[in-house]
Amino acid sequence: MKKIFITGVAGFIGYSLAAELLKRKYKVYGIDNFDNYYSVKFKKKRIQNLKKNKNFNFKNIDIIDFKKFDFFLKKIKIDYVFHLAAQAGVRYSLINPQKYIHTNINGFLNLMEIFKDKKIKRIFYASSSSVYGDSTNFPLKEIDKINPKNIYGFSKKLNEKIAIFYSKTYNIKLTGLRFFTVYGEWGRPDMFLFKLFKSINVKKTKFYLNNFGNHKRDFTYIGDLVKILLKLISKNDKSHNIYNVCSNKPVNIKKIINKFKKNNKFKLMYVKRHVADVLHTHGSNLKILKKTKYKKFTKSDIGIKNSFDWYNKLKIYNI
Repeated sequence: MKKIFITGVAGFIGYSLAAELLKRKYKVYGIDNFDNYYSVKFKKKRIQNLKKNKNFNFKNIDIIDFKKFDFFLKKIKIDYVFHLAAQAGVRYSLINPQKYIHTNINGFLNLMEIFKDKKIKRIFYASSSSVYGDSTNFPLKEIDKINPKNIYGFSKKLNEKIAIFYSKTYNIKLTGLRFFTVYGEWGRPDMFLFKLFKSINVKKTKFYLNNFGNHKRDFTYIGDLVKILLKLISKNDKSHNIYNVCSNKPVNIKKIINKFKKNNKFKLMYVKRHVADVLHTHGSNLKILKKTKYKKFTKSDIGIKNSFDWYNKLKIYNI
């Protein structure tokens, strides 16, 4: 039985990956610190679901706490690591930039120091499309210049540089994953779709449409992302490599809003573009498709409908 270790397992991607791994009879060890950036109640609900499986082992550990982090890992043997713990959110990085340095950079260094002498098959770590910044050279390829425009993006860029150093110096096998606007069931409450769903279901909840909806996002359905990550586990790779994980089919935000307006009532407020946001995201997924042979990406209309149906069924309006 393969043993997988996941940081940030109470988060959106961490939870979704763990749930699928457990279905496939993997042994999953996960840690999380239940940070209150968004609903701790929601995160704990995810962990409650995972704990129903006997092959799941969870500890409340902050990746910044080196001693506790290291002590936990000394007791278990790990095959693969998915490092998904981080301070998320580009806009919040303008409010509390110190937290991004503290968690995303120092936490990543702790991970590297702990695993540099351990025998594991590979560490997969979350980067972000935010490393590209505002670009007009679409679709963005992994070899393109990266120029982040916010502290969150800079923290992910530095993670990639740190990973290169540790890979060369200590021969750690590392894979960086540049995620593009991941959405779907159990998604983050602070993100676009979740806020839209809430405005539809909860009276007097206003939905603020950034940049009047005149921007595009390369939405990546969580079901597709998890399947790709599972395929990567069985693939050999160089000591360090980076992949875009995206659908390569950007969607105009205004079009999504207009579709929901046809059958739903909600209070729509138009606002100017936020200074921390990029205008468009559009990544090339040719490299990851070649590596994994994954082809059947979920159409955004279907993925968004699945997400809306899940939200309405679960009735988590108070999250």
